[in-house]
Amino acid sequence: MKIIDEEYTNHPFYGSRKMRDVLRRRGYRVNRKRIQRLMRKMGIQSIAPQPGTSTPHPEHKVYPYLLRNVDVLCPDQVWSSDITYIPLSGGFAYLVAVMDWFSRYVLSWEVSINMDKEFCLSALESALRRFGQPDIFNTDQGAQFTSKAYTDILKDNEVLISMDGRGRALDNVFIERLWRSVKYEEIYPKEYGSCLDLIEGLRDYFEFYNTSRPHASLGGRTPVEVYSGCAGDV
Repeated sequence: MKIIDEEYTNHPFYGSRKMRDVLRRRGYRVNRKRIQRLMRKMGIQSIAPQPGTSTPHPEHKVYPYLLRNVDVLCPDQVWSSDITYIPLSGGFAYLVAVMDWFSRYVLSWEVSINMDKEFCLSALESALRRFGQPDIFNTDQGAQFTSKAYTDILKDNEVLISMDGRGRALDNVFIERLWRSVKYEEIYPKEYGSCLDLIEGLRDYFEFYNTSRPHASLGGRTPVEVYSGCAGDV
């Protein structure tokens, strides 16, 4: 699963067939069914457009994607959230984050040992409590984000709900870039052994990411400088 995660982080367009071939070339005797089972467990799928991608919960409403051809011009115009798989030396965990699109500022995050919606709800409520509300909130069509409990919170705060189109790789591109940074700068080099160690490490990393790590896409400024407006307009 760790190898699958590393390959997927580098090549998110890999499906189960390609992932099987990659692992076989590295000496692992695996078949496609095993790869499919592990990818489902990890909550990942190829971003390449294709029929039969993951299906939202059949009882959950799916909302349209609202950000096509929209210019994001200021903080709190658009927030987004996503979940990623985190390998641990003794198992695995899941990480969810809420990000401001304009500044790349990570507003909140939570870690869980399962994919239940509660840790996603906690991250959303924390971001709203600390930073107010955005105009638009974007996620994928995962069951955690399409659940009534999740969308009701957004509706109660008068936030417009946007969801990625199925098989569209660029609909939530900024948070996908965040996951790559988190994994290559923090997760893979340190190989955390427990969730408690992971949480402590992520607390330090996100503080660094928000306040000290300059972004080329932000003109060399940090997310907190852009989000707070102390460095002027981007």
